[in-house]
Amino acid sequence: MADQAAAGWGDLLRGRNALRSLALAGGVALHAVNVYVTITILPSVVADIGGLDYYAWNTSLFILASIMGSALSPRVLASLGPRGGYRFATVVFAAGAVICAIAPSMPVLLIGRTVQGFGGGILFALSYAMIRVVFTEPLWPRAMALISSMWGAATLLGPALGGIFAEFDIWRGAFWALPVLAVPYVLLTNFALPRKEDHESGATGALPLRQLVLLAAAVLAISIGSVGDDPIRNGIGLAAAVIVSAILIVVEHRAQTRLLPAGSFSMAAALGPIYLTMSLLVIAMQPEIFVPYFLQVLHGVTPLIAGYMAALMAAGWAVSAIVWSGAGKGATRWAIVAGPFIVLASLITLAIVMPGTVVEDLGGLIVTGIGLTLTGFGIGAAWPHLLTRVLVVAPGDEAEQASAGITTVQLFATALGAALAGMTANLAGLTEPGGESGARSAAVWLFATFAVAPVGAIVSAALVARRIGCDRSGVR
Repeated sequence: MADQAAAGWGDLLRGRNALRSLALAGGVALHAVNVYVTITILPSVVADIGGLDYYAWNTSLFILASIMGSALSPRVLASLGPRGGYRFATVVFAAGAVICAIAPSMPVLLIGRTVQGFGGGILFALSYAMIRVVFTEPLWPRAMALISSMWGAATLLGPALGGIFAEFDIWRGAFWALPVLAVPYVLLTNFALPRKEDHESGATGALPLRQLVLLAAAVLAISIGSVGDDPIRNGIGLAAAVIVSAILIVVEHRAQTRLLPAGSFSMAAALGPIYLTMSLLVIAMQPEIFVPYFLQVLHGVTPLIAGYMAALMAAGWAVSAIVWSGAGKGATRWAIVAGPFIVLASLITLAIVMPGTVVEDLGGLIVTGIGLTLTGFGIGAAWPHLLTRVLVVAPGDEAEQASAGITTVQLFATALGAALAGMTANLAGLTEPGGESGARSAAVWLFATFAVAPVGAIVSAALVARRIGCDRSGVR
């Protein structure tokens, strides 16, 4: 493997590479800005058109549609080429934003979010897939870090955009702003990326339709079961999701057309522990979607401040990913192992301070902010190295599938985690008794329950780190 230290940030951000980096990072930025705009304005949306029971659905359906878009991204790239693929995805994304902007009710808003998610998923997956196309291998870790850092950039624009519109009680304007941002982005990709005739892709095979249907069914089972606080309904939804997920693994193992590369579900294979660690870290982050609601109800902060505090997880992720992206092999192994420990400690801290009963007022907000930041910091420390390992260990004939698999795994974990967060919050009292007491109970249970995810990630991350140490002997 080429020497990563020899490829610095200057090589990535100079000349033609600078425009390519901006184009790839911009797709993730547009997707991420939309996420933080919606998280910030959602309490105002619910206050206007109702739908608190479906609070988490805004994330679950958006991400579920993103998975479908991500899975289709190789086909889109093969059919339309880089420029056409980005243009198609951006137009679909903007159309979804328009539907959200004119939505008179929560069901219509959810339709718009689904359309947005489909376009955003294609954008997200194309950005990772194009790294192999437009950059040399020594630049991959820094390109991965740059793309991941766009979630941090989104923490500056997203909450500001959403918070300002929410403060003035015109939340619809936040959705109208997204198509405006999409216009210059389409022009950039059309200039910076290769034409269809200059790009060769082998993504012409059949789609793994059965796996995609099962994947969607697993997320929807939890989402449907999460509506309300009936433990029996919640339990049935969760049990159905577990059964469908087990069927998905069996079908994927036997299928000729796979959703993920070979070995993705095996802990004995190189890819299995990597994907599992990624999934658990992403799931651990999903209480984030309720942070603005908790802060406004329990701590009395404004939508703008609540939006920025919710975005601290992504900010910590972005900063950490950049700091650790150039690490050598020894530091890489440390970052992968230490990340889940940091996330675990942070979630336990948030379970204590978020309800506002232990540390109140400004002190409570400061500790809460530190906990949110460190959650993202722990994920960001491991993330670019986990992504790079996927590209390194994936079989050569499954390279594009592995690139798309990164996004599929991340988005599935996000959708699953969001659905579980909605179920946990509703069961803990978010809607019944609701109000301040319900929000306080939900905050405790949500962060405490999700602390289980990094515990599992500690085990799987140790397997990943151990195998990095075997690379020199040719073992992957």
